[in-house]
Amino acid sequence: MRLVLTSDTHLPKRAKDLPAALWAAIGEADVVVHAGDWVDVAALDALLARAARLIACYGNNDGPALRARLPEIAYADVAGLRMAVVHETGPAQRREERCAARFPGVDLLVFGHSHIPWDTTAAGGLRLLNPGSPTDRRRQPFATFMTATVAAGELTGVRLHQLPPR
Repeated sequence: MRLVLTSDTHLPKRAKDLPAALWAAIGEADVVVHAGDWVDVAALDALLARAARLIACYGNNDGPALRARLPEIAYADVAGLRMAVVHETGPAQRREERCAARFPGVDLLVFGHSHIPWDTTAAGGLRLLNPGSPTDRRRQPFATFMTATVAAGELTGVRLHQLPPR
């Protein structure tokens, strides 16, 4: 299964639309994961219309309309991979330890909030991924998103995609 991971799209405040490269990846994906901060319900509706399957949560910038449609934490099984999606995980220091304790029995945690890409593995095996933001690079050299593959419960081919400047 092909995955696309994104977060912190902040539409239409940071951009009018998602970058073409991200839309293309979404069109080819079996599962799209969004870790919150949509800002506008229209962004959720647009992704729902194009994604084969969407796993998503709300973020701190998402108001009542989005919170009514999305959970704070989304849990899913993707081809045997146990996944959780949450917007905020707190400070970077001791993140792996905190998240492993907070999400027992999870293989992959996708999160957002910082707009800073992150890829680490906790001592117990929990993989933590933050795809950054495709629309607001915030102190980063590039806006970003991630792709990966899942088969038989194994996550492989995690790739960070750098987007051209707008």
